[in-house]
Amino acid sequence: MTKRIFASPGRYVQGSGVIAELGTYLAEFGDNAFLVSDDIVWGLIGDKVEAAVSGKTKFTREGFGGEASVNEIKRLADAARKAGSKVVVGLGGGKTLDTVKAVADELKQPVVIVPTIASTDAPCSALSVIYSDEGVFEEYRFYSKNPDLVLVDTWICAQAPARLFASGIADGLATYVEALAVQRSNAKTMVGGASSIAGMAIAEACEKTLLTYGFSAYKAVQQKLVTPAVEAVVEASTLLSGLGFENGGLAGAHAIHNGFTALHGEIHNLTHGEKVAYGTLAHMVLEQRPDDEIAEYIEFYRLIDMPTTLKELHLEGVSREDLIKVGELANSEADTLRNLRADFTAQEVADAILAVDALSQSV
Repeated sequence: MTKRIFASPGRYVQGSGVIAELGTYLAEFGDNAFLVSDDIVWGLIGDKVEAAVSGKTKFTREGFGGEASVNEIKRLADAARKAGSKVVVGLGGGKTLDTVKAVADELKQPVVIVPTIASTDAPCSALSVIYSDEGVFEEYRFYSKNPDLVLVDTWICAQAPARLFASGIADGLATYVEALAVQRSNAKTMVGGASSIAGMAIAEACEKTLLTYGFSAYKAVQQKLVTPAVEAVVEASTLLSGLGFENGGLAGAHAIHNGFTALHGEIHNLTHGEKVAYGTLAHMVLEQRPDDEIAEYIEFYRLIDMPTTLKELHLEGVSREDLIKVGELANSEADTLRNLRADFTAQEVADAILAVDALSQSV
């Protein structure tokens, strides 16, 4: 039997200044919150969080160690138990949020997600990307439910570096590209079902919104402004992309991103979205997308300063042998390249990565 599954967070709240409502929402989940953020994020918004939560519920704040690894999950879960946690709260970027979802799963407690940057589609999903302590991709970890609440303060997101905002746009632009590939190959989505009408419609709306408003929103965030275009793009890169990739599925773009973790060097100074941008182009080459469609994506990526060449990816002069390593990791059984096609070789992935570079330099 082919079944369709649609997954989503319990509630999604977005707007400028909504961080002030955090305490009211947390009180609905229990009287003792365990907050996780890195020191940089806490330095930026800690005062706002404390003001919002104080008087509404008790809370303990623990620092995030920087990597969504098994060891970090265990450390934070132990700390949450010791603190008497009733609800686990993540404040920050993708790896913080992925870690917090795992901690809440370990404790079987509600989880509240508070992104401070609109840089990935991690907030709404019922999965985490797990890495080694050294940052090498290991696996996807799946959960029985999505976050209970996702609260996105667009003013906070607009104060972050515009590069991170653009990275969220790039991550979101992989959504429909990959969902279409999953649908064509009759592969399963990230929630284990067939492609649904709702999931595909959301993924398509994500792409349309980002291509329509992404550039103007990016320019506004460079000035730390919140405009209607910014609100639309934050919703697309956070909610629509999150629902779209989970209910539509992943394929080549994210698998190639994960494959890049097999390499060493400056590429790891790039953001998730920057590497996904290049992975999306390589996916499109492997899929034999028409030249004009690939060129459209390249030109848009340039508008928002995303990498489209190996030089911009900090891989200028990379050996073919190293790119084959990328292809081998991308094609592992734990990843999603097979949702694009089941029989790609590591050499074909390496060729696609090189082909993107050649095409981009001629567009």
